[in-house]
Amino acid sequence: MYKAKTDDIEVTVEPRFMADRSDPRTGRYFWAYTVEIANHGPRTVQLVARHWRITDARGKLEEVRGEGVVGEQPILRGGDIYKYTSGCPLTTPSGIMAGAYRMVDEGGNAFEVEIPAFSLDTPDTRRSLN
Repeated sequence: MYKAKTDDIEVTVEPRFMADRSDPRTGRYFWAYTVEIANHGPRTVQLVARHWRITDARGKLEEVRGEGVVGEQPILRGGDIYKYTSGCPLTTPSGIMAGAYRMVDEGGNAFEVEIPAFSLDTPDTRRSLN
């Protein structure tokens, strides 16, 4: 599990390799990841956009920007938690994702919330420290 906290907003990500949706022989690897966004503060916020940076094992970077998440722009009042699951295909057996959510509070103030960097690894991926 990976966590990051920006001000009062905590983002937790839990990735998992989906062997049943992957085919290593053809260079297709797929992960699902569940994100939990918790508003620990008193102000109401809305998630309006996302920005992902996805890097595969070859160092190829793909950036994904869009409105909301999974077709929604959730509103989180103080104490609320929003949870969703999405997925990521790669052509390599490992990679890294990171990014940010753009939030707007009830006063119309926009701010960025960090999505923690998390690794996408197949169960048989060898890890090495540099």
